[in-house]
Parts: sequence; C-alpha cells; structure tokens
Amino acid sequence: MPRILAIDYGQKRTGIAITDEMQIIASGLTTIASETSIAFLKDYFAKEKVEKVLIGEPKQMNGEPSQSTEIIEGFVTKFKKNFPDMAIERVDERFTSKMAFQTMIDSGLKKKQRQNKALVDEISATIMLQDYLTRKMF
Repeated sequence: MPRILAIDYGQKRTGIAITDEMQIIASGLTTIASETSIAFLKDYFAKEKVEKVLIGEPKQMNGEPSQSTEIIEGFVTKFKKNFPDMAIERVDERFTSKMAFQTMIDSGLKKKQRQNKALVDEISATIMLQDYLTRKMF
C-alpha cells in the first residue's frame, strides 16, 4: 500500500512526515529548507510510493486564513504544477506547533533541544498526519 506524506510548509523550513506502508503510524521524516522542497519531493517520490499528500492549511482561531496563507498557496500551486497526478488534501494545522512544543516538553527534551525549530516543524507535520489517520479510521 502506498504511503501518505504530510507537509508543514513554512517560509524558511518545511517539516515532513510519512506513514508506514500500512498507513497506520505517522513518523517524522525530516525538516528541509523550504526552497528545496520540490526537489526533495521529486527525489522522494522517485524512491517511495506515495498516494496522497497532506498540506497544512493555516487558519486563525475564527477560521479565517492566517498571514502565512499566501506563502503556502504559492507552494501548493508549484506542487500541483510539478506533481499534477498526486492527490492533495488540505488539513487544518492550527495548534500543531504548540502541540509539537508540548510533545517535546513531555518527552523530556532539554530547553536547548526544544529551541530546535526544525524539530518543531517535523513534529508538527507528524501531528497533522497522525490526526488525519485517526480521523480516517473512524
């Protein structure tokens, strides 16, 4: 069974998470520089079967688009142009960064390790993907 990949796209960094082949467990894959995201994905898709990509959709508390929406929409346009046959699903990414930071605290990471924004982005993508998998099961 092909995997599902989640992207937490940001202006500087992009967190990426992937499922196992059974689409049960989400795991952080990596964090990359955002400007390299299309090249990274081309390489990854050449090596692994992926059936769907989840891309975070930033919203404010009231459901309105956030400040970073324009940046992410630009990425989505570029993604669709480069991967026209790949299924995309947009997912709400509200609170994922806060949840990622709390996960880092709960797992006992030291303060210096919790300041690693790349790790926060990767964990955020993992939380988005695991939430999607949980909702899909019920």
